[in-house]
Amino acid sequence: MSRNFLVIEPEEGIAVLKGLASLARISMLKLLHEKGPMNVNDIAAVLSLPQSTVSTNIQVLEDAGLIRTENQKAKKGSQKICYPTAEEVLVVFKSEYRAVKNDAIEVSMPIGLYTGFEVTAPCGLCSPDGIIGLLDVPNTFLDPDRMKAGLLWFTRGFVEYQFPNNAKLANAEITELEVVAELSSEVPGTSADWPSDITLAINGVDVGTWTSPGDFGDKRGVFTPSWWKLKGSQYGKLKNWRISTDGTYVDGVRISEVSLAALDLKAHHSIRVRIGVKDDAERPGGVNIFGKRFGNYDQDILLRIKTK
Repeated sequence: MSRNFLVIEPEEGIAVLKGLASLARISMLKLLHEKGPMNVNDIAAVLSLPQSTVSTNIQVLEDAGLIRTENQKAKKGSQKICYPTAEEVLVVFKSEYRAVKNDAIEVSMPIGLYTGFEVTAPCGLCSPDGIIGLLDVPNTFLDPDRMKAGLLWFTRGFVEYQFPNNAKLANAEITELEVVAELSSEVPGTSADWPSDITLAINGVDVGTWTSPGDFGDKRGVFTPSWWKLKGSQYGKLKNWRISTDGTYVDGVRISEVSLAALDLKAHHSIRVRIGVKDDAERPGGVNIFGKRFGNYDQDILLRIKTK
């Protein structure tokens, strides 16, 4: 299943905050989520509002990205159909980022703070303190406690994270982009010989695939909590995807021709990072993503932006 979440920082999300600052617009959003896509006239009728008022507020919601609209043929002329775009909106007041050098910025993203997902079972999440929700139930990935996740896993599908494009905010030219994460395959139990093709995508572009050799459980992960049984995935391998002007590299080895130019980063205020196992993968062995207080590395997903 696929769900979308909208994550904003206040400075960059003024239009979203404005869109939510109205009881009428909140009522429209609730109605669209409850009833599904509707046209302007139907919204006005259900909410007992003038059609002109609904049209004005629909434009505000569309400008904020909280809904999308499509023009469709009607008996007389055309009608505007309104669709909601996000199940949840999260306002983040402080991003965890730091300057590494004068020409680089690092942003750390908790593994449970994904903005979209589509996963198949076996799947699950857990925090350093215990299991989150129900195991092997994709809907658990909607649980608000996902924000506390230190480990998540699924068989096929993806999770996607929305990072701020701090280079664009600083009007700086990006020379390299790095994504660092601790990953392994996923098998019921563990198996050192369980290959899985794990693909990284940036802003909807597949940049390259790394084949994980297995799901590691020969020893407890350095940071894996003691309550997590040894028969469960213990740690992964820390992988570094680097996208430069001449292609994509994993741990320094060139794996694809996809370069920075293909990502069109200048056009986006955010950088969407998707980690997953594709349906047509040659070795669809699932994925574990390790975060803080799990695995061998006490870190979440790291995005490093290098600039001139």
